[in-house]
Amino acid sequence: MTDFVLKRIVALVLPFVQMLGLYVIFHGGSFPGGIIVALSLIALSLVFGLDRSNEKISERIMDLISFGALWYPAMGLVGILRGTTFLMNKGAGVPLGEPGKLYSGGLIFLITLGVGFTVASTMVTLFTSLMEED
Repeated sequence: MTDFVLKRIVALVLPFVQMLGLYVIFHGGSFPGGIIVALSLIALSLVFGLDRSNEKISERIMDLISFGALWYPAMGLVGILRGTTFLMNKGAGVPLGEPGKLYSGGLIFLITLGVGFTVASTMVTLFTSLMEED
């Protein structure tokens, strides 16, 4: 009976926790947002089992998400390719948007997405590696 209740509660709460993690990532908190997303996926693995979570989250998806580690230097190269310094925003001609809006930092929003997804994929990969050793 306990497993049934726990599985239903996690199935109900999990999408909201993931939305919270994405919200935090989108609003500048790349590390804590990545941790929240990762912990929601780890909760899925703990409650429903590692095999079932591997069905939902394939290794191919984790490889694509971990591409965020290359995303940061790629965003930095935008400035170099435009003839300025690494990670240059305004000097490289990247539109900055309107101050106070979500997309007002030029490339910073894209860098934040990359860092958040990298943190999430690293935490989930570490968890699955440790669980598979047992």
